[in-house]
Amino acid sequence: MKPVFLLLPLLYLSGNGYLFWRTWQAMGALPLWCKISATVLFWVVAFGLFAAIGFRDVQMPDWMLNLMFRIGSGWMVFLLYMVLLLAVFDVARLFLPTMKNPFWYALPLTISLLFYGYINYKNVRVEKLEIKLAKCFGKETMRIVAISDVHLGYGTGHSALKGYVEKINSYNPDIIFISGDLIDNNIKPLLAAPFDKTLSDLRAPMGIYMVPGNHEYICGIDASAEFLKRTPIQLLRDSIVTLPNGIQIVGRDDNSNRHRKSLGELISNTIEAYPIIVLDHQPYQLSETDSLKVDLQLSGHTHRGQVWPLSVLVDNMYEQSHGYRKWSYSHIWVSCGLSLWGPPFRIGTNSDFAVIDLR
Repeated sequence: MKPVFLLLPLLYLSGNGYLFWRTWQAMGALPLWCKISATVLFWVVAFGLFAAIGFRDVQMPDWMLNLMFRIGSGWMVFLLYMVLLLAVFDVARLFLPTMKNPFWYALPLTISLLFYGYINYKNVRVEKLEIKLAKCFGKETMRIVAISDVHLGYGTGHSALKGYVEKINSYNPDIIFISGDLIDNNIKPLLAAPFDKTLSDLRAPMGIYMVPGNHEYICGIDASAEFLKRTPIQLLRDSIVTLPNGIQIVGRDDNSNRHRKSLGELISNTIEAYPIIVLDHQPYQLSETDSLKVDLQLSGHTHRGQVWPLSVLVDNMYEQSHGYRKWSYSHIWVSCGLSLWGPPFRIGTNSDFAVIDLR
């Protein structure tokens, strides 16, 4: 087992233990029954997300799983900022000895940050790009809407999806590309509401193409593929589609499939004279993409960490963690995600999708 898979649970438990201790101190002279009730509530919330994921295949009310997921995932960001702010105020007390009980300073600041993060998450940034390719294709221009990481399910519900569909359609795309993680951890909530019908409202005369992400594998790649058959979305897994205008779409299976074809193997089945667009959920080995003369690659997955300071870590993990970049040959776009996994907050990052006019 990789050390990181042991370190992360340890950090999470340690953070919760520290916050619980500071919360207990802040409760001061409250009656014992209040403290016991708060203790039970604290630890139920702290492990709510893990319970929602662990019980996803158990027969229990959908609203209960939804509630556990939303509260439990939100708690993770609340915990992060409470611990960081408590540490900052503890240092400040060394220079300001009159400051009493930093808990009551950290709490309102954390709540304010989360409120800002929720509003920022809901305000999707639309990146408008004009990309001129070195190769010609049959139409003078083609408008692409490129999205990724919608995470439909308990986190991104049906009403949110309807808003996304309306916004995407308002840009009148010729074609829509989805770079994975359309579905979240569980297929069950997608069958309990008309997600498939709403996805069928997407309008793109040249088609809607998608590659799987790691979350399509988490909730079951076969179940994900079966659900997508109920929509106009065409799932590509190590396959190539050639559009009437000559553009070749290379859809890579997710890195979760350790037996997927290499990019070089897929590119060898394309015609070099015509543009090549690669859809690959996880933006690894981008220098290889560039060396293989891929014209455009669309990816996602990173979320850019969703919140600071995780964004700093993610920026150092990837050659290109977010946004648009022109490499020596290839144009590459890495989405921060139209929506989110887990906690509904964006602090230091943005929800986004790209509108690309290809020339």
